[in-house]
Parts: sequence; structure tokens; C-alpha cells
Amino acid sequence: MEFFTQFFIEIIISFIALILPLLLAVAFFTLYERQVLAALQRRQGPNIVGFYGLLQPIADGLKLLLKESILPTRANFLIFALAPIFTFALALAGWIVIPTGEGETLSDFSLGTLYTFAISSLSVHTIIMAGWSSNSKYAFLGGLRSAAQMISYEVSLGVTLLSVFLLTGSLNYTNIVSSQSLIWLSFPLFPVFLIFFVTALAETNRHPFDLPEAEAELVSGYNVEYSAMGFALFFLAEYSNIILMSAVTVLLFLGGWHAPIFGLTLIPQSVYFGIKTLFFITLFIIVRGVLPRYRYDQLMRLGWKVFLPFSLGLLAFYASILISFNSFVEIIR
Repeated sequence: MEFFTQFFIEIIISFIALILPLLLAVAFFTLYERQVLAALQRRQGPNIVGFYGLLQPIADGLKLLLKESILPTRANFLIFALAPIFTFALALAGWIVIPTGEGETLSDFSLGTLYTFAISSLSVHTIIMAGWSSNSKYAFLGGLRSAAQMISYEVSLGVTLLSVFLLTGSLNYTNIVSSQSLIWLSFPLFPVFLIFFVTALAETNRHPFDLPEAEAELVSGYNVEYSAMGFALFFLAEYSNIILMSAVTVLLFLGGWHAPIFGLTLIPQSVYFGIKTLFFITLFIIVRGVLPRYRYDQLMRLGWKVFLPFSLGLLAFYASILISFNSFVEIIR
């Protein structure tokens, strides 16, 4: 009995150690995004609440917490209430297999990358739940468009993952990072790296692919009927997914926790990992500030007629190179 009690306590402590830093990171990510956008547009960002606006995320959270939650007429209450909870839970679950350093992860099993994309695929269901249960045509249409967008670009994400698997021979994040000790995969797989980053933008419904939240077309998309903490959970899940996709990009293509200058080990591994992740987070924000939004037909055409065939062609190209190289080595032997 003591063993199970101790095991249960360790699991709770591990999840708290994961959730609290992530919630803080998401909260201050919102402040960082507003400050970067303000700098891009040459205007003032949050600078009143707290020292240089540092308490602005806390003020925003309190505002949402104190607001009244409104249930739409004839909405399915159970699904309407569970959709944001499931969305936020899936956003947190994706972090279980993410290593921030060698051996610094909650679960380091062999199919970690597949687990990440499986969790990402499940979030499509929560978006459909939110749109359908609201009993609103705007929310339902936004949910369908968002689900179609995410499914379309998940195909390209999966193909790029196969290219990484070909070169590393593993779907485990730690093994993938270890294989980049001499050269980062962003160099030999540069076209795949670009496709992965752009599809990550579309997968997280970020600009210029934020069509489900286009104010002029759909008011706010699948979460238009949500307020207070329901909206806050969707908001937290979206920003958590942005940080997650930035971390996954670093692990797959930018050497994870390896130093930019090989052999430089004065700084802890998690610091290198955090700096690289912050770089991609900044790219997410800059793209939002400088690029116009796609039309929906352009978005779907880009996913199915450009990225999918191009990524499949790159997969065949890298596979043929590896087969030819192995044949050449066997001939020499």
C-alpha cells in the first residue's frame, strides 16, 4: 500500500512540476507576443499594469476568471462544458514526452513523436465538439473549417516526420537529438524543415492560416459562444500548442539541447533548448505581424496541392539517396 501511495504522490508532483511552469510560460507568452507586435508596429505595448506591464497576464487571467460564463440557448451543456477542458488537457498531455535535456522528461518511450502527433490529432475532435455543442451556425461552420484545416496539414506533418525517421532510424526524441550531435537535421533536410514550420503554423491555427478565427468572416470561429474560463482554456491551449510545436521543431531539426558551437558545455542543456524554442516562438509572432491572411481556398490548395506532393517527393528523394548510398557502400565492400 505504501508503494502505491508513494508512486501516486510522485506522479502528482511530476505533473505539477510540468503544469505550473507551462502555465507561467503561456501567461507570459501572451505578454511577450503583445510586446513584439507593438515593436513591429511602432506602438506601445502593455506598460501600465506592474513594472513594464509584467503583471498584465495576471490581470487578464483575473478578468476572465471573474467574468460570467454564459450558456447559449439550446446548447448541449455537457459537451459544451467538456470541450474546452479536453482541449486544454490534450495541450498539457503533449508535453509528457518532450525532453528539455538529456534524461529530462516525464516519459521517454520509443514512439514519442507518434504520441505527439496522435495527441495533436485528437484536438480536432474537441474543436468539432465546441462548434457543434454551441448550437450556433457561426461556431459550427468555424469548427468544420478548423477541423478540415488541421486534418489537411497533419498529412504533410506526418510525411515530414517520415523523412526525419529515414535519416535517424528512430521515432524517439532523445535518439533523434543524439543523432544531431555533429550536424543539425535542418541542414540536410532544409526543404522539409521549411514545410514542417509552415504546416506547424497552420496546425496551430496561427496567422496567416487563422481562417477559423477570421473576425470579418466568422466572428471568432468555433469558440465564438464561449466566455470567461471556457474561452480562457481555449486560449491557453492554443498558446501551449504554439510552444509545443516550437519545442518539437527544435528537437527534430535544430539539435534539441545541443550547443550551437559543438563542445561548448558551460551552459546547461535546458538553457540551450529554451533559447532555441524562444527563437521559434518569436518567428510565430513575427509572421503574425507581417503577413496577410490567406483565403480559405488558397489555404486548402497550399496544403493539398503544394505541400503534400512536395513533401512526398522529398521523401522519395531522400529515400533514393539513402538506398543508392547503401548500394554504393556494399559495392565498395
